[in-house]
Amino acid sequence: MAATVALIDYGSGNLRSAEKALSRAGGNVVLTCDPDVAGNADRIVLPGVGAFGDCMQGLSSIPGMIAALQESVLRRGVPFLGICVGMQLLASVGREFGDHAGLDWIAGEVDRLSPADPLLKVPHMGWNELAVARPHPLFANIAPGAHAYFVHSYAVKPRDPAHVLASSDYGGAFAAAVGRDNIVGTQFHPEKSQAVGLTLLGNFLAWRP
Repeated sequence: MAATVALIDYGSGNLRSAEKALSRAGGNVVLTCDPDVAGNADRIVLPGVGAFGDCMQGLSSIPGMIAALQESVLRRGVPFLGICVGMQLLASVGREFGDHAGLDWIAGEVDRLSPADPLLKVPHMGWNELAVARPHPLFANIAPGAHAYFVHSYAVKPRDPAHVLASSDYGGAFAAAVGRDNIVGTQFHPEKSQAVGLTLLGNFLAWRP
């Protein structure tokens, strides 16, 4: 039986594309803003598009949602995937339009990209190569040098370098994927990354941390 995947709807995110991609990868996807539904799911995916503070406010405005996520993910070890700003919310603080507290599940900050090459524009948009830092089930069967699709102006800087699962380069290295224990996040959009993205989502659905 396919794993039940709670795709959290908190007013931000590329929900339909993520829902379709997760379904194609084999998940039984439930799009929800109900903390009880999220709390009973086999896996949880938090998408996100927009500013860090707005996304965190949207998530916080759903009564009981953060508590349900903390119970499932931090205490019961339910596998969790954050996508784009959904990954950034894992950090301690986001510095977009002022400082905003994050979930603090992966200690660190989210800061603006500052490419060394002044010709590189921010936001960073388009395909970029992934450099996997160490073996992880999330990147199983993804060839070295694979490319994924990014749209972002900010990036996570984990306090512990071991929490960087993969990096990419845009006038300087930045974290393309982070993780610890049963928690992973991708700065890129797997739902827009074609075969590489579907492979990664399938890996997430099969992952037994």
